[in-house]
Amino acid sequence: MSNESIENVRLNDAGTAVVILDQTLLPNETKFLELREAAELRDAIVMLRVRGAPAIGIFAAYALYVLARQIVPVSYESFVSEVNKLSAFLDSSRPTAVNLGKQLRRMTRLVESLPLSPVPEILDSMLREATLIQQEDVEMCRAISEYGLTLISKGSGILTHCNAGPLATSRYGTALGPILLAQERGMTPRVFCCETRPLLQGARLTSYELSRAGVDCTLICDNMSGIVMNEGKIDAVFVGCDRVARNGDVANKIGTSVHAVLARYRGIPFYVFCPSSTIDPDCASGSDIEIELRRPEEIKELYFERPSAPDNVKCYNPAFDVTDNSLITAIVTEKGICRAPYKESLAQFLR
Repeated sequence: MSNESIENVRLNDAGTAVVILDQTLLPNETKFLELREAAELRDAIVMLRVRGAPAIGIFAAYALYVLARQIVPVSYESFVSEVNKLSAFLDSSRPTAVNLGKQLRRMTRLVESLPLSPVPEILDSMLREATLIQQEDVEMCRAISEYGLTLISKGSGILTHCNAGPLATSRYGTALGPILLAQERGMTPRVFCCETRPLLQGARLTSYELSRAGVDCTLICDNMSGIVMNEGKIDAVFVGCDRVARNGDVANKIGTSVHAVLARYRGIPFYVFCPSSTIDPDCASGSDIEIELRRPEEIKELYFERPSAPDNVKCYNPAFDVTDNSLITAIVTEKGICRAPYKESLAQFLR
């Protein structure tokens, strides 16, 4: 089975539940969940059963539609009010990824634009919009992959961090998209995949996707990127991101900024891949990005048979860090390859 066929987010046939591939169980177990209650839908985002900025946006759009079907409206106004409450509830699940709130606002604006329509027609429109969001993501991933392919030579050695493949999107992915496309076209890229603490998404998900696609993939610990760069094994660094500020600073899974500093020291290009929807026009710089803090247990206990640290030790567990725009060679979106000065080039893409 190819990576393209991994269907990680969809509606069930009746349209009454969102079906997701539970990514917390990979690579050891492939299990699909049918979710229909508000609490379990929000919890799926919090617990990373569904994850990746584009995939979260798609999931949230379908989730809001499923929840809207359950509303028993007294009036159009009461229906809109309840939809907005449900949207805010879902949006509160994770603060850093911009796509979550953006796609939810897209859905609520649609509802607010149909004051003269009966609720069943509004629901039909919500379903079409959520489906369109997913279709746009497929097209976006393909365009990003084509642009990114121009940055790869035959046999290139590429370092990647976290997971930005089909599991985080709909098809191909963002940072992994060009790699998978290069493999399809016989360019045989060599990928070094960081395990990515604290949730091991690189080890559990990226190496899983790349191995399924037949890509030459080597798993390394996060603190090994310096030595593989020093040994001349890395020609470029490819990473995804969850939010891009107007000045080109980007938030991605914790540890990304370390690889960026090392790449700059070694003269290795550092590329960020994301849909243009990840660019946040309301965020001036990386200092304005709220960084999600997660439970200490994810460091001390998760994936270990027994705790790996003393019970009383304090833990600091940020899920993301911010890479300064000065360390980024280019930001690749579905609209093209964006280079410094990012304030100007990103503004062009947003227009």
